[in-house]
Amino acid sequence: MFRFLIALALIVGLSPGVAQARPTVETAQWEVDRLRTLAAEKYEDANEATIRIKELERETGVLESREVLLRAELDAASTTLSRIAIAQYTAGGFGEGLNLLFSSDPTKYLSDAGTMDLLARNYSKQLRNYATTKQKVEASQFVVADRTALLRAERERLNKQVASAKASLARAEKILKGLKKEDRERLAREEAAREKRILSTSKKLAQNFKGDNSRGSIALKYALQQVGDVYVWAAAGPTRWDCSGLTMRAFAQAKVSLPHSSRVQISYGKSVSSRELKPGDLLFFGKPISHVSIYMGKGKMVHAPRPGKRVEVINFTTMFGSKPFVGARRI
Repeated sequence: MFRFLIALALIVGLSPGVAQARPTVETAQWEVDRLRTLAAEKYEDANEATIRIKELERETGVLESREVLLRAELDAASTTLSRIAIAQYTAGGFGEGLNLLFSSDPTKYLSDAGTMDLLARNYSKQLRNYATTKQKVEASQFVVADRTALLRAERERLNKQVASAKASLARAEKILKGLKKEDRERLAREEAAREKRILSTSKKLAQNFKGDNSRGSIALKYALQQVGDVYVWAAAGPTRWDCSGLTMRAFAQAKVSLPHSSRVQISYGKSVSSRELKPGDLLFFGKPISHVSIYMGKGKMVHAPRPGKRVEVINFTTMFGSKPFVGARRI
């Protein structure tokens, strides 16, 4: 609890004029890690928003193309109706009774008049149908445009949250720089040594994995080949990755198309329990979902963790930091 309160003080900050205690090395590092994890969560939010926006834009494009065709049909129907109206006016200027009286062929006249009337009724009905359809399409366009605007606004909000997380991270980094030189150097050495151990262990585990020719195994082999690559938001290779970018590209090697979003990827494949996991299964964390990894077997998983980290192999547990395990999918 004491450590949490110190971290909270770092996040909120103290009011001007109040002396701020120098943070400990451990507290400063904890805050940096927390903010980097927060940024990764916001990045996954942005990935999902991007996918939803693209889908709505695609739907809008289809509706707009349909609207062009409908307008062409409506114009053609309108032109035809205009010609019918002109023909009727020209032929019927003296009234239907006189036209019949002076007609050299009354039977043919009645036949022509009946045909024109039938055509007029058909085209009028067709025009009404087109107008109704056009109204429906326009209404749909308004709905899609409104939803797209909302999603774009949501993405802007998420980007602001990411920027806020980065600002907090910069503040935490500033705190680190405010440490004593010897403490800062010790922290850097400890972090470098820790990451080196993780990388060394990850590479050994990756080299020892054999697998088979299943989709999951093919994807897993590819992901393990990326161990040591850096995390970068929205990256999907060849040497930079975020969590869902890595899993997307990995399964592409197995001829499976996944979206670039952990929150959307969980809707693919079939659900499996944590007791039935096999190498290649996707593991999802967070409420809402903000992280995905690939199960390696023997209680291990490979993933692209967060900013400041590299693709690594770690133990699979029911909690990834503060994010609970929420499910697994077999693709």
